[in-house]
Amino acid sequence: MKILIAHNSYQHRGGEDAVVEAEAALLQQRGHEIEIYARHNDELHGMPAAAAALGAVWSSRSAAEVDRICRRFRPDLIHVHNVFPLISPALYWAAARLEIPVVQTLHNFRLVCPQAMLLRDGKICEDCVGKVPWRAVVRKCYRESTLQSAVSFCTLTMHRALGTFNERISRFIALNSFCRDKFIAGGLPADRISVKPNFYANDCFPQWADRAGGLFAGRLSFEKGLDVLGAAAQSMSSCSVKVVGRGPLEEDVTSTFGRDYLGFRSQQEVVELLRQSLYLVAPSACYENFPLVVVEAFASGTPVIASRHGSYAALVEDGVTGMLFAPGDAQELAQKIAWADAHPEEMKQMGRRARAEYESKYTPAENYRLLMNIYHLALQESNGEQNAARQVA
Repeated sequence: MKILIAHNSYQHRGGEDAVVEAEAALLQQRGHEIEIYARHNDELHGMPAAAAALGAVWSSRSAAEVDRICRRFRPDLIHVHNVFPLISPALYWAAARLEIPVVQTLHNFRLVCPQAMLLRDGKICEDCVGKVPWRAVVRKCYRESTLQSAVSFCTLTMHRALGTFNERISRFIALNSFCRDKFIAGGLPADRISVKPNFYANDCFPQWADRAGGLFAGRLSFEKGLDVLGAAAQSMSSCSVKVVGRGPLEEDVTSTFGRDYLGFRSQQEVVELLRQSLYLVAPSACYENFPLVVVEAFASGTPVIASRHGSYAALVEDGVTGMLFAPGDAQELAQKIAWADAHPEEMKQMGRRARAEYESKYTPAENYRLLMNIYHLALQESNGEQNAARQVA
């Protein structure tokens, strides 16, 4: 199978970019021919605001480039990860003209929320789900900017009206059942949304001796719940949680955690820290589509203490592969951390079950099996539609 992968990379590399690279490598390892069409948000530097805004709604450049690549490479299908803002939904129309099926992974909530995270003022917001999302402009939801919120609103609203998402995309990939339900509520066709989680390659079987304390690993930002973790830590006589990452709250984290703030670490260093920890703490204020660090923890045999909402509640089974607490409740989080520190053997048992969960759901082999099923569905449905169109013609 020949697959064209399309992705608009972010200015600050994140989990989504890592997933795209890992999935492309997985396909190549299994013998597929891969080509990647990529644009990077660094292109926005120096770009006139009007050109950037119009390009987000419809990029003639991307449509032409995708057309040229497809005529040369002749892919069986196109797997799209992110098109905002530089690639734009024009890609879907370019693929349709060439009768190439498109599979779209839904890494965030942008197709139901102009802000993409279902988060406003630090709290969950679903006001635009299934509705015309004009509120996002009035409230400056995207980057606290009227202009940028309006661009996101126009892109979403225009392409809904054109039928771009519902008619030009063969299959959608939701990363868990919770996200699938949100996209259905937002108007995407339920019969074309498959569930396939992200994966993590880990061949090193974990050990559970000499583990102690907890770890937070991620961007140091409000939506990740750093304020909740900080309040929980300050309410405890001693907090054994180490923090890894960087971001806008770095100064606050340094003040709260002192020597337990370890700064930025490479992914391999984070994995080593996970293997030494009794638990991972994930106090996120937002739903998140698929926090990859949870699967990294499971692979390391490390249970997760997480917010009881969104993808975390779908991934972590309370009392089995970790513990859940009420989102934003620093007191309950402090209680969970204290209990975990006082019950290391119970946490290690949860860690063993977390590793078993990883082996059954999140390995490269399982992910490849699910991905191939989705690709074949997209090809079958596309062939059926093309044959029907020819019969009508």
